[in-house]
Amino acid sequence: MKQAKCAVLVSGGGTNLQALIDAGQAGRLPHVKFSGVISSRPDAYALERGKKAGIPVFVAERKGHTQAEFEAELLSCLRQCQADMIILAGFMSILSEDFVRRYPRRILNVHPALLPAFGGKGFYGLHVHEAALARGVKVTGATVHYVNEIADGGEIILQKAVDVLPGDTPEILQRRVMEQAEWLLLPQAAELAAQEILQQ
Repeated sequence: MKQAKCAVLVSGGGTNLQALIDAGQAGRLPHVKFSGVISSRPDAYALERGKKAGIPVFVAERKGHTQAEFEAELLSCLRQCQADMIILAGFMSILSEDFVRRYPRRILNVHPALLPAFGGKGFYGLHVHEAALARGVKVTGATVHYVNEIADGGEIILQKAVDVLPGDTPEILQRRVMEQAEWLLLPQAAELAAQEILQQ
């Protein structure tokens, strides 16, 4: 069976990466081959997860580099792993418009809210859940979308709602959104995107 080569871009612990690896090992990603894990930080635990799963790992360090230098290194890593598609899984660097335009409908991102709510500049990590709780929403969730030149503005692939419960803190809500939405949606969206790429 033909498979799309997928590079996963990470910056931290790699829980979303692990959800993808687990889905692949369970046979739920028949059209996806993970060809690289690329971290913007050399100390990211996600690199260890990649190594354990037998996926080639790369570092394109963001700190101490200009955007242009960083993206040149990123492109070099993507060429080495021959990526057909890219998944941003807890990747904490914004990519330039020029970079994104090189990969139309080939870059996926998971966002911990029901876009367009709580999206765009400044809405990442716990900030998203803090904003949701401050607003008093009763339902939040996660979105997997294609990445375009507008932050969190690309076409939505999948969404899943998650209830906000009394007594939730940002940390508790973050965990529930990961477990009930992000870790389920990301593999599903990866498989859908891979199928689309292979049909082109």
